[in-house]
Amino acid sequence: MKIEMAANQLAELGHVTRLEIYRILVRAGHHGLAVSAIQEKLDIPGSTLSHHISRLVKVGLLSQTREGRVLRCQAQYQELERLIDFLSEECCKGCD
Repeated sequence: MKIEMAANQLAELGHVTRLEIYRILVRAGHHGLAVSAIQEKLDIPGSTLSHHISRLVKVGLLSQTREGRVLRCQAQYQELERLIDFLSEECCKGCD
């Protein structure tokens, strides 16, 4: 992972609402949740939620799929793993 991508992902997770959305979806598992369920959990307007979700999708942390009339969001666990690996790859390499 390039440092720019890691910085972009961390920047998006640096917003309280986006971090809450991401944590909700990580807890939901691979099947994810409908946008309406996320909205219900957070009690925020749909347009606000849509804005935050689109920011997380843009940096690859979330994906969306349409199931008929339901829009479902899923955490992209492989991106989370890449970000964690990037942050920890040089752990303790400079220590004696």
